[in-house]
Amino acid sequence: MEPWTEQTDEKIKIVFIASCIESTAERVGCSPEEMLDRMEAVDLVDNYIYAHYDALHTESRPNLTDDIVETLEFWESEKTKNDGQD
Repeated sequence: MEPWTEQTDEKIKIVFIASCIESTAERVGCSPEEMLDRMEAVDLVDNYIYAHYDALHTESRPNLTDDIVETLEFWESEKTKNDGQD
């Protein structure tokens, strides 16, 4: 297998993260870029999707998308509450 086509764990996780961003963006009706911005604002990609890849990648796409939307909205509301306490 050519080195550039070799599937490493890291590459597989990156593709999974990209697909999560795309499916979540489609579900809420925004662009993938906007969704990535929202996710990065609460560190969802690193601290949820990437950190829990082993469990998340076993879910069906609809359930996974529902879970990510719910988590994103909860983390955003928590961030908003915490930002208001300053």
